[in-house]
Amino acid sequence: MTFDRSATDRSNGAAGASVRDTLRERPPASEIVLAGLDIGSTKVSVVIGLLRYANQNHNHMSTSHVGGGAKAAGSSVPVIASLPTGDLQLEIVGLGTAPSNGIRQGVVVNVESTIEAIAKAREEAELMAGYRVQDVYLAVGGSHVKSFDSRGMIAIRNREVKADDIARVIEAAKAVAVPSDRQVLHVLPREYKIDEQAGISDPIGMSGVRLEANVHIITAGQTALQNIIKCAEKAGLHVRGLVLQQLASSLAVLSEDERKLGVSVVDIGGGTSDIMTYVAGAVAHTATIPVGGAHFTQDVAMGLRTPQAAAELVKKKFGCAIADLVDENETIEVEGVGGRKPRSLLRRDLCEVIEPRAEETVLLIWQEIRRSGLANQIGSGIVLTGGASLLEGLCEMGEFICEVPVRRGVPERIGGLTDVVKSPEFATTVGLLVYGIENLSPQEKQRLAQASREGDLTGMGATIDKSIEMVARKVKDFFGGALS
Repeated sequence: MTFDRSATDRSNGAAGASVRDTLRERPPASEIVLAGLDIGSTKVSVVIGLLRYANQNHNHMSTSHVGGGAKAAGSSVPVIASLPTGDLQLEIVGLGTAPSNGIRQGVVVNVESTIEAIAKAREEAELMAGYRVQDVYLAVGGSHVKSFDSRGMIAIRNREVKADDIARVIEAAKAVAVPSDRQVLHVLPREYKIDEQAGISDPIGMSGVRLEANVHIITAGQTALQNIIKCAEKAGLHVRGLVLQQLASSLAVLSEDERKLGVSVVDIGGGTSDIMTYVAGAVAHTATIPVGGAHFTQDVAMGLRTPQAAAELVKKKFGCAIADLVDENETIEVEGVGGRKPRSLLRRDLCEVIEPRAEETVLLIWQEIRRSGLANQIGSGIVLTGGASLLEGLCEMGEFICEVPVRRGVPERIGGLTDVVKSPEFATTVGLLVYGIENLSPQEKQRLAQASREGDLTGMGATIDKSIEMVARKVKDFFGGALS
């Protein structure tokens, strides 16, 4: 009897296609579907979320907390503020992941492999969510990303600052020579100045003659962006917006108080460690260090003479950045290379391989923060996120070397599948959804506003019905059940 594998593959493919055919193309009018795509050096992640107004008794995030007060690029006030007040709920409904080996330090090195990984992660997320997605926010990172500060100045029309004045001063600050091989990703306002008054975060409504803006401009390599966009489009997705990776992560894991007090968020991924520093609530510095979790794995593979896949598993399960934190007598089993038998080793031996790389990584991160001149202005310390930040003992090592508070950041203020995405490795993809909330189109904001009004009317009707029912019950009880 022969086994027809091609026939089996065709039947499985047909079954998968029939399941995908049942997916909804679009949500109800009262909901907005948002999707984020993070193409990393080790994995591709797709997260799908639903945005809608919710009742007080649901797990929700209020409008004052959506995005943690993040501002859209080139904007002075949160876009979400233009929506009706109420309870906005961001509910995670789908997550898909796939191994990736087509990206290296943010640059595509294998187009076909990247496309396959994106398609697989997208399908997994869609099947979990029950929705098809076409538009995604795409995370961008890597050594090709650069940033610099700029300043713009304009005369204030009618002596009072309005939204169009903010837009004009941002455009003036953007009017700098950018090389033709680079593309502007974000223009992030740091502070505004009216005449001689500096340190203004929101100048709208203030009077004056001259308006100045200090902004932080982030650019990326044109070729790198074109290749990563091409991979997403060939996988059937339309890129709605490009978002700096560490900016997305910061939107998911930082609180407003941390931003105001000053904080550095470090997204330690597979190939790079991406840094973003906030001072007085605004982005002041961004940088990328070409060291990540893959370097830890390579060290373990070489030091313990084990395959890469086994080294990754051992690192995640038993790894520790500080060898002194583990039991000296604890043993682990390590897979051999080339069919050799597994070997038993002390866990401490593994940690002694990892510790030098962890120390080097933390030192490089701290040197970059000190080089920016902002080390004395991060009162909240450092927040580590990204998959490699899960390494045990890394926060303790960071506090010892940097002498500032260090914590591990996970996505906050979300609903739905929180147990699935509440991990540092999904901070970027969840942050992409938060960025999407801050950059809703006018049509989407109108849909949410309409849903809010209808919800208020429905709630009012339910309250009236309940009151009438209560009065009727009291009358019935008073007359001893004579009324029916």
